[in-house]
Amino acid sequence: MAGCDRDELREVSAAVLAVTAHLSVREVLQTIVSAARRLLGARYAALGIPDGNGSFREFLADGLTDEQWRAIGPIPRQHGLLGVMLSDPHPVRSADIRTHPRFEGYPAAHPEMVDFLGMPIVDGDEILGELFLADKEDGPFDADDEELLKLLAAHAAIAIVNARLYERGRELSIVQERQRIARELHDAVTQKLFSLRLTAEAAAALVSRDPDRAAAELDTVRRLAAEATAELKSIVVGLRPVDLAGDGLAAALRRQAELLDRVHAARVTFATDAVPRLAAAREEAAYRVAQEALHNALRHADAGHIAVELRRAGPGVVLTVADDGRGFDAGRVGGAHRRRLGLASMRERARAAGGRLLIRSRPGEGTTVTMEVPGG
Repeated sequence: MAGCDRDELREVSAAVLAVTAHLSVREVLQTIVSAARRLLGARYAALGIPDGNGSFREFLADGLTDEQWRAIGPIPRQHGLLGVMLSDPHPVRSADIRTHPRFEGYPAAHPEMVDFLGMPIVDGDEILGELFLADKEDGPFDADDEELLKLLAAHAAIAIVNARLYERGRELSIVQERQRIARELHDAVTQKLFSLRLTAEAAAALVSRDPDRAAAELDTVRRLAAEATAELKSIVVGLRPVDLAGDGLAAALRRQAELLDRVHAARVTFATDAVPRLAAAREEAAYRVAQEALHNALRHADAGHIAVELRRAGPGVVLTVADDGRGFDAGRVGGAHRRRLGLASMRERARAAGGRLLIRSRPGEGTTVTMEVPGG
């Protein structure tokens, strides 16, 4: 590769190894964009994944603070030059992107960027994504930079394809596990429940004419119910979410948010920092609380945006699920409405995990569910 010295080759090698070390698609994407910025000495880097409709399904950035990213806000649906590149497999290099004929300006609060290098991540004829770099620290990007980024993009394409295959394999494993559980439920529990129902009906028929026999049948009902409960517990013990067992709470919540964002009209986002791993029971409790809160926001709140956050809090974590939906009077909710929202279940899960649950909501002002989970 012309113009590439040993230090650069070493950097490329390190970047490629870092990318291939991850199997989660999201982790692969974040590693790629961070490696590209560091490798080419750029101030800013971003990576966009097309949604097939001329926009971005995902958009990650490196070099922006959390405050800057929040101030910029949602990704616009029209993208000017970036949108053109989603369907054009050719790189774009410009000493001043603002002079490009397809440049349409920056969103409010967006940093003013000048020199620019955009590179497609391609697998055959498919554009898997686009890498965008801006403001090189020692001058505008040159042909060597373009060649270097092309090399990284080629390896990135392989890593993205492999990560997608891995996640599809995990999804298949989940389906197979569900089928196994369904078979066990049918074989081990359904028969006992059927027997229990028949015995209960017999007891009901005998109550008036033969109380002693009815009492004996009720003893059988109690025994069958206990056996069915034991069978269910033995099956449920093995039901820790597959996502948690492998990659931990943060990765599991990210996948859940990404899935719900794709299939629901509401926008579902996820943010996290370097959170610690927790005991299995505590991670599962937080995951189930997040699921319940997301279900409530999607089904009952008529929310337009649901934000899920997982942040470090000393040795533990704080989980937050906040929506901008219709809200409710948290001080007066009770009875059927409390059961419908699963509030008691969420509080019990938090208590069993040694944590604390806080629910803030007011009519017309959305709902925020916060769960504090201790470390260990």
